[in-house]
Amino acid sequence: MSSIEQYAFGPFKIDPRQVFYSTPLSYALVNLRPLLPGNVLVCPRRDAVRFGDLTADETRDLWLTAQTVGTQLESYHKASSLAFAIQDGPQAGQTVPHVHIHIVPRKAASSEENDGNKDVKEKQKLDLDIQMKNRTMEEMAQEADEYRSLLSKI
Repeated sequence: MSSIEQYAFGPFKIDPRQVFYSTPLSYALVNLRPLLPGNVLVCPRRDAVRFGDLTADETRDLWLTAQTVGTQLESYHKASSLAFAIQDGPQAGQTVPHVHIHIVPRKAASSEENDGNKDVKEKQKLDLDIQMKNRTMEEMAQEADEYRSLLSKI
């Protein structure tokens, strides 16, 4: 048996270089297409399609992992808030059939962006379009290394 851990995200094999934190029941990985800097995913190790499919232990571990990861990333990204989101089923927007929590560090908008001189909504749309492109494995591995180092200190 291989000594390298294997991770699956629904039908996708996850390169272990993307994973930066794990417990016996959950793991956290960097996002292929982050919405904003620090947008990561926390998943159960077991292949579970819907939130209701998780055991009580898996649910507890998933949320405790999200809390640990989120707290560290909020500080690392100098954010002031965190968004935690689960899309539970296709009609809720779930695009990968594997339970996962999106964690997104959030900051207050700068006064420059909201000073009336720019169309903020158009700028946000353009930023989102730019950021939603697939990243390379090298980019994701570098980010995961940074987060792995951050979380190894707790």
